[in-house]
Amino acid sequence: MGWSARFDDPIALPDGRKLETLRDAGEYIAGLPKVMHDAPEWQAAMEALILVAELGGPTMFARIGFMRALNRGKPNPQVAPRRKPVKAYRLIR
Repeated sequence: MGWSARFDDPIALPDGRKLETLRDAGEYIAGLPKVMHDAPEWQAAMEALILVAELGGPTMFARIGFMRALNRGKPNPQVAPRRKPVKAYRLIR
C-alpha cells in the first residue's frame, strides 16, 4: 500500500485544503509548529499513519487518528446536553 494510499474520504482542513493520501497527511503533520507537533494527539496520529503506510492496515485507522488530533479541544457535536433536568427518584426497600 505505502504512503500513496488514498483515504476513502478526503480530509478537509480548516483552511479549505483537502488531504487525499497518507503522504499528504504526513506532510501536514511534519509542517506543524513544534508545540503542536509534539502534542500527544498529533504524535498518535503520526504513529497511526506510519503503521498504516508500512504495515498495510486500513486507511480508516489513520483517518480517525488524524481527525481526533485535528479536532482536539473542540466539543463533540454528537453529544447534545440534556434539555430536561433528571427526575429524582427515591428507592424504597
